Amino acid sequence: MGTLHYGAPPASFTIDDRTLAHLELVIMAKLRRRENLSFAHVDEDTSLRQAVWISPVTPLRFEYEGPMPEINRLWLQDLIDAANSSAGLRVLPEPDLPSR
Repeated sequence: MGTLHYGAPPASFTIDDRTLAHLELVIMAKLRRRENLSFAHVDEDTSLRQAVWISPVTPLRFEYEGPMPEINRLWLQDLIDAANSSAGLRVLPEPDLPSR
């Protein structure tokens, strides 16, 4: 399990490494373009829903337990589309990759 730390003092979100890696790519792409975004997270254990406004001026840190996983381009695109929507970035189910 990884952790997304946001703000000072940080709000921390526990997210599995694979999901966090995909979220990191989306969030960092938005921040490189100096774009703000909302991020909503639902804790799987407690069903607690938290939402934060992510901007380029707020501290952000991604913490992983394992190596960088393989990236699913279809899932990445779904997450990018969510981040660009009025509902904001949220964890979506990972789509299956097409068979080769």
